[in-house]
Amino acid sequence: MEFDKVKKFILNKLNKDLPKHLTYHSVGHIKDVYEAAENLAKLEKVEGEDLRLLLTAVLFHDSGFIRSQKDHERHSCDLVKEYLPAYNYTPSEIEQVCGMIMATKIPQTPHNKLDYLGRDDFPIIGNKLYDELCMYGLINTQQDWFRLQVHFLSSHHYFTRSAIKLRKAKKGEHLKHIKSIIKNKSSNWDSEQLR
Repeated sequence: MEFDKVKKFILNKLNKDLPKHLTYHSVGHIKDVYEAAENLAKLEKVEGEDLRLLLTAVLFHDSGFIRSQKDHERHSCDLVKEYLPAYNYTPSEIEQVCGMIMATKIPQTPHNKLDYLGRDDFPIIGNKLYDELCMYGLINTQQDWFRLQVHFLSSHHYFTRSAIKLRKAKKGEHLKHIKSIIKNKSSNWDSEQLR
């Protein structure tokens, strides 16, 4: 497996081919998730081939947006199957990468270890996702967005000790704040209040 070459290839492809109107599913998002994955993998003692496969999945997890917003995880797996053989990934390794990508589809499965929900920059990243969902017409108002966030935060679970320790309490604070916004029929999505 030629991980360094595939990393350079996919980042270049994403820079060139991802739709420029994406405010959340951008190359910046991929790099952010990559960094978070490296940090959590270190804490969880994921190393060697397992780490390279995890990071490959991270690099490709939203690449399907090149083709379509709808079912982008499936499209990401199609790209994995198309490109990874040229970088000496075996059929078994490709299957594992696709399994991790499909684990990012909602609802989650225990294989998904990555998110921004329990981080201090939750409102900043969340605003990017809000803008993107509005652009696609998937939500219409901030109240719709807040209700969607409550549903997502309430149903989300961490599956590793490290993520639970590092992020669960902060995620709970975010959930509590958003519920208070809904209750008070406010539109206050002030990032300072969520810290």
